[in-house]
Amino acid sequence: MTTTLETVTSADGTLIAFERTGEGTPVILVGGAFNDRTTVAGLATTLAPDCTAIAYDRRGRGDSGAGAVYSVEREVEDLAAVIDHVGGSAAVFGHSSGAVLALEAAARGVPMTRLAVYEPPYIVDDSRPKPASDLFDRVRALIADGDRDDAAELFLTEAAATPAEVVKGMRTDPFWAWFTGLAHTLPYDIALCGPGGALPAGRLAKITAPTLVMDGGESDAWLRAAARAVAETVPGARHVTVEGQDHGVLQQPDALRGLLTEFLR
Repeated sequence: MTTTLETVTSADGTLIAFERTGEGTPVILVGGAFNDRTTVAGLATTLAPDCTAIAYDRRGRGDSGAGAVYSVEREVEDLAAVIDHVGGSAAVFGHSSGAVLALEAAARGVPMTRLAVYEPPYIVDDSRPKPASDLFDRVRALIADGDRDDAAELFLTEAAATPAEVVKGMRTDPFWAWFTGLAHTLPYDIALCGPGGALPAGRLAKITAPTLVMDGGESDAWLRAAARAVAETVPGARHVTVEGQDHGVLQQPDALRGLLTEFLR
């Protein structure tokens, strides 16, 4: 199956790289923290027989530029630029903080035919601690000091609520280099989710695109609660649990194929 690499210029002049796979209705795939276009490539291949899957590098990742100054508005403009480039309107799928970005874009009027999100990491109950208000600054300071290891660990333990002993084991794995390689983008994901990861109910209530909200049957309780809260907030949204899956569902893209091809086409 043919995949082509292209770029589009965002509103602030930043080049955003993306790959197209397949033919048919465009579906934009938006990854979350520690993700670039390669981590959604498996899902792109899974969906491509039924659509044109667009996997893109969010700013600062892969082959995309970083821009001079980060803001959530710039990331929304990046997604809007990709959508405009592939036809002016498209279906969108977002995972984790990529789901938050997709929801923010939809709430701000970026044209989407349909929107599917998997476990946007809002914090809507007391099943986990809320991140401290200075998490963005602390992660950014570690990155500025060149301490990518501790920046990644801090994000995982405080933003993602990963147990410290689990992160300690992760740091000894060769794959840890992937996490540290993308550590400079972690403040972007913290900014997207907002102070304390609070659900922006007022903004989400403005979404008009038909919306599917998914969670995994094996996911942490706080992520499942967030998915339900989003589905209850976005007008007309549908909530579905993908049994047997957790937050790492992108590693099992076939688990999403039926739901997404039925909903997004």
